[in-house]
Amino acid sequence: MEKWGLHFDIARLDDEIAELEQKAAEPDFWNDLENSQKVLQKLKVVKAKVDGYNGLVTDLDDLKTLNQLGIEEEDASVIDEVSSGIQALKAKLNKLKLETLLTGQYDKNNAILTLHAGAGGTEAQDWVQMLLRMYTRWAEEKGYEVKILDFLDGEEAGIKSVTIHVIGENAYGYLRSEKGVHRLVRISPFDASGRRHTSFASLDVMPELADDVEVEINPDDLRVDTYRASGAGGQHINKTESAVRITHIPTGVVVACQTERSQFQNRDTAMKMLKSKLLEIKEREQKEKIEDLKGVQMDIAWGSQIRSYVFCPYTLVKDHRTNFEVGDVNAVMDGEIDGFINSFLSSNADKK
Repeated sequence: MEKWGLHFDIARLDDEIAELEQKAAEPDFWNDLENSQKVLQKLKVVKAKVDGYNGLVTDLDDLKTLNQLGIEEEDASVIDEVSSGIQALKAKLNKLKLETLLTGQYDKNNAILTLHAGAGGTEAQDWVQMLLRMYTRWAEEKGYEVKILDFLDGEEAGIKSVTIHVIGENAYGYLRSEKGVHRLVRISPFDASGRRHTSFASLDVMPELADDVEVEINPDDLRVDTYRASGAGGQHINKTESAVRITHIPTGVVVACQTERSQFQNRDTAMKMLKSKLLEIKEREQKEKIEDLKGVQMDIAWGSQIRSYVFCPYTLVKDHRTNFEVGDVNAVMDGEIDGFINSFLSSNADKK
């Protein structure tokens, strides 16, 4: 705990809190509303880190006291309580450590995820549906809200593509590590001969941007198509052309939304998605003009995967960027992907 207190630099954070509180107490603090909100948000974040660490110190002291009482009273009944308390303390510390790695500008934002089936036909489309379930289970376990924005059903089974909105603090910071091509190896349930198949799906992850983030988009650069929504959504949503697809012609970026009830709502959501994607491309290309950007797209096939999920002839999920691996593939498909996320964030932090 002392080591991590130094790592978190609690003394410096205490000084930062005092400085921010002093700013908030100045007579003209509210004259600049935008700046005052930024100061208060920063104060909230820093206080949460310090309070989180101080809470861990208190928990540890309580466990030490309980342990000492057990020794003095020769009461073995406290062993289980102390042991479970230590495990809970470790989990809280790991969570706090992970949050300190979320230092990106948009890490605290909501996330927009888009899955596309790649090489593998029906098998790949089923793989997209499996990944959708995996990320949905992970998000729900974190207490995040998941909302489907757009989807395209597979021809025989599964999903060709789907876009979801993951709503919750740090959603993008965690999920940005999942961006890339995901590879599946298994005995295909769609192959009567019972042969082993390899399938691919790509995941794109974008932060949802706040309304005050400016991204210049020329209306003349947009092609807007409307169409009838497919799938669930009620009588109204399926009988009117409420779904919206927007193409940004200079970059070829396409976004779509079909799950809101009105065309206006779908267009508004699609524009937010487009803004996020264009900002991502702009930053990736070192802020060159958007009209000159194309973005590098990897093939959704062999050689480009970030992670492999093997169901047969053995069970293993391995991340090829960090070499982190898990043998329980079913647990991973049930949403237990924190190990991969933690490993990626830690690896990136070590490189900085």
